Amino acid sequence: MKIRVEKKVDNRFRKDEDSIIKIPNVRQKIHIITALGIVNVLLIVSYFVLTHYAVKNVIVDGNQHYSASEIKAMVMTGYLGDNSLYLSLKYKNKSIEGVPFVDTMDVVVQSNDTIKITVYEKALAGYVEYLGRYMYFDNEGVVVEASKVTTRGIPQVTGLDIDHVVLYQKLPVENSEIFQNILTVTKLLNKYNVLCDKMQFDANYNVTLGYNRVKVNLGPLQNLEEKLMQLPNILPSLEGEKGTLDLQNYTGDHKSITFEREG
Repeated sequence: MKIRVEKKVDNRFRKDEDSIIKIPNVRQKIHIITALGIVNVLLIVSYFVLTHYAVKNVIVDGNQHYSASEIKAMVMTGYLGDNSLYLSLKYKNKSIEGVPFVDTMDVVVQSNDTIKITVYEKALAGYVEYLGRYMYFDNEGVVVEASKVTTRGIPQVTGLDIDHVVLYQKLPVENSEIFQNILTVTKLLNKYNVLCDKMQFDANYNVTLGYNRVKVNLGPLQNLEEKLMQLPNILPSLEGEKGTLDLQNYTGDHKSITFEREG
């Protein structure tokens, strides 16, 4: 004889179990919503930073050897290189060094979309050609750069008795004061916007400037400014000519200027 035993389950407990299983994980949802909120905030902030601080205007000042586009390429590097906020943090209290022909470059953020790059180039007096390179020297005669290209406004200096050139060392000449005189001439040429191609010295350190086919004989390094300030009015009238403009005896009192044409 079999006895059937039925187990009765209280429906109240089953309902409770079902309700516990179906209760959503509220804490997990809160975490997800919070994470999504943070992501949205970060996206909004990122969009604002990328758009509001996008650099649209770049002012480059003081550059001579490099073009403005070349200077910008050196400064505005990396993914955020065109972002003024990033640049202000990157170059805060910091100058850019190690660029050939340049002492330092300063970057100043003038507004959210405008930056100014000020270039402080090395005070180059001139250059000599040596073994296929242009060796640039400063007012002390120290060779500071070697390049394969010439720089506008810096003349080639010839006539100096130089048998060797070493980078970062002085050019071996008898009269080291000549370098300061060369820099003085170079600065005056820039001042009066009469840049020359060559600057030639003779054994007595008399100087002759080269302008294509026209030579300008300045003679001794005296009354230089009085002589050079005449060139802006004279050189345009000699365009296409070939010969020598003689200013060696020119002074404020003795205004002697002659031009000898060559065939």
